[in-house]
Amino acid sequence: MPLLEIIQTRQISATIRVDETTAEQIDQYAAFLHASADEVVDKALAYVFAKDRDFQEFLRTPEAASVAQSLRIRRTQQNSAASEAIQQPVKPSRKAGGAQ
Repeated sequence: MPLLEIIQTRQISATIRVDETTAEQIDQYAAFLHASADEVVDKALAYVFAKDRDFQEFLRTPEAASVAQSLRIRRTQQNSAASEAIQQPVKPSRKAGGAQ
C-alpha cells in the first residue's frame, strides 16, 4: 500500500537539485503510484513536514515567519485567458523602413 495520497491543489513551479539516485527513486515511486514525479516530491515533503515534531515546533516561532526564500520559484498564470495569451504565437514586429 502506498504511503502517499495524491490530491490536486494549486501549484507553482520551483527549481531544485537532487542526487541522481534520489531522482531515479522519485521516478520509480511515481511509476509505482501511477502519478507524476512532481506529485511524489510534493506529497513526500508534506508528509515529512507534518511528521517532524521539531519542525512543527519551529513553525510556531517568529523565526519561521521571517525565513529568506531560497527556492527559485516561477509563478504561472492561473486563468485561461492568460494561458491562452502565453500560447499564442508572437507576430514579428515591423522594422522601420522594412516591408512585410
